[in-house]
Amino acid sequence: MLKKAILGVVSAAALSTLVFGRDVVSYVKTCGSEFRQAVKQEVPIEFEIERAREMITNLVPDIRKCMHVIAEEEVGVEHLKAEITKADKELGKQQQEILALRRDVGAGRDTYQYAGRTYASHEVKRDLSQRFERFKTAEATASSKKQILGAREKSVTAAREKLDGMLSAKRDLEVQIEHLDARLKTLQAVQTATNVHLDDSQLTRAKKLIGDLNKQLDVAEKMLDADGHFTGLIPVDTSTQVPEDLATQIDEYFQPSNNKGSTKQPEDPKVAELVKVK
Repeated sequence: MLKKAILGVVSAAALSTLVFGRDVVSYVKTCGSEFRQAVKQEVPIEFEIERAREMITNLVPDIRKCMHVIAEEEVGVEHLKAEITKADKELGKQQQEILALRRDVGAGRDTYQYAGRTYASHEVKRDLSQRFERFKTAEATASSKKQILGAREKSVTAAREKLDGMLSAKRDLEVQIEHLDARLKTLQAVQTATNVHLDDSQLTRAKKLIGDLNKQLDVAEKMLDADGHFTGLIPVDTSTQVPEDLATQIDEYFQPSNNKGSTKQPEDPKVAELVKVK
């Protein structure tokens, strides 16, 4: 199976070489670049933003490691300072003792007494020589430690600045990620609002129904106007007004002045003619 795969790869390479010649490498690189670009364009922006946010989160272990290294170095610097302080005190004490022995030796005596014991002059000189050599060695050691302390303090300062830079960069990246996320959500909201299609069929049907009802009412009003029942006119009070001399009118109508005792009857033309004949 492996042999077949190897043969397939070799055959493909040989065929590509025959087709494209020396430019086969360039073609392969170009195809690979085009393929990567096409795949990258198909990746959703949300995924890319989340990937960037995860990359920023992955900075935390490195930052913590850097903080741990700085903390250890700061502790080491503090211990070195304590050692240098102690060494300086010890050097001061040794210097006083050396100077005291130097004054005694300068007196030119044969013997010297220290702590209840007697020492010959050559013993004191030998002790003074040994003390002086040890002092110079201790002083050189202390000077070397001070140089180391200065270098370590600079290293701690540089590491602290680097850590501050990493923290600042991390905060800036987080802010940029949030801005990208906000821009994406705003864009999505605008796209959603643009693509919204309201179903106005119900509204259209309601408008059509109201229009039909108005037409029906118009027809009903036309029919009433045709029957003499006018609509839409200004209402006028047509009730009969009672005259103030109604009683007088009634008396004059039913009881004329020349025959007040009788009720006025309408005259029949034939009766009137007979009366004239008599």
